[in-house]
Amino acid sequence: MAVGAGRISRRRVWLLGVLAGVAALTGCQGAGPIPDVAPAATPVARPAGDALASAVAFAPLTGRSTDAAALAHPSLAVKIDNHEEARPQLALNRTDIVFEELVEGGLTRYVAVWHSDIPEEVGPVRSIRPMDPDIATPFGGIIAYSGGQEQFVEMMMATPLVNLVFDFDDTGLFERADERPGPHDVILASGEAVTRSSALAPPPVQFAYGSANPLAAPGLAAVPTSGIDVVFSDARFPSWAWDAATSVWLRSQEGRPDLEASGERVRATNVVTLRVAIDWSYGEVPRTVMVSSGEAWVSVAGRTAHGTWAKDAAGSPIRLTADDGSPLRLAPGNTWVELVPDEGSVTIVP
Repeated sequence: MAVGAGRISRRRVWLLGVLAGVAALTGCQGAGPIPDVAPAATPVARPAGDALASAVAFAPLTGRSTDAAALAHPSLAVKIDNHEEARPQLALNRTDIVFEELVEGGLTRYVAVWHSDIPEEVGPVRSIRPMDPDIATPFGGIIAYSGGQEQFVEMMMATPLVNLVFDFDDTGLFERADERPGPHDVILASGEAVTRSSALAPPPVQFAYGSANPLAAPGLAAVPTSGIDVVFSDARFPSWAWDAATSVWLRSQEGRPDLEASGERVRATNVVTLRVAIDWSYGEVPRTVMVSSGEAWVSVAGRTAHGTWAKDAAGSPIRLTADDGSPLRLAPGNTWVELVPDEGSVTIVP
């Protein structure tokens, strides 16, 4: 149930957003230890002979090199709808990282994070859930959503993130798309949202990155993989197929190709699959337990390595460790994280 403006005043939302911005600017994001990859804030000089020399850096959420100036803004996390009537979603292939999570009724929703490539619009935007503060806090910056139960909204408001909430919006950042059915029609002006908060710090690194083929070491025991099949519930069973021609994983949902609004197949350089516990203390609303540890699979370049994941605190990134104790690294590029309940299943297809 969405929270009305009478439950939490717009003035409070605005004030909390300002305080969150101040906290982010003073470095109080509690992001935890940073994996060993060159951070975005560390420029690397181009060769002196380059007449167009400028500072370059590594994008913290993709590991790709880019102009440092292009990274000098916060990340934007958005709660994205995945109901059938919400498809196709906007700009999923321009994300840096996407988390897929179980919600009530056996459906799933996304926490999608944009930083290195900010679209003008994203959506459809939906309401917050109790695990989302633990997912979004490590990134800092901005979180956008349509509303939610009051207790869940207050949990998100308690984070250091700037909260953009459709239910309380008087800034013109949200609108309803006439061509989409409600409530799957809320669209965020994402480019403008980031511009208005451009003084906030960029996100810290979340995963360790290696080469385009980071699972080559024999000790990782990576196995050839043509596909990844996961089951969240009887209603949601996405899959990924390795496409060697384009060197990406291509996504399907419930046996059909998953397309974004551009008409492109949803794709990822890295697919990270985590087995997670579900806390049912909120009644029919499942809470994915994020501050925990469990089994993990990292799928890159047509191979998959097995290991474990761990997250020490709400503000800490997820650590991925191979079975031989070494770090599990990703290839430079975008990443999807599948948060598969223990009651679900994961199948790595040879």
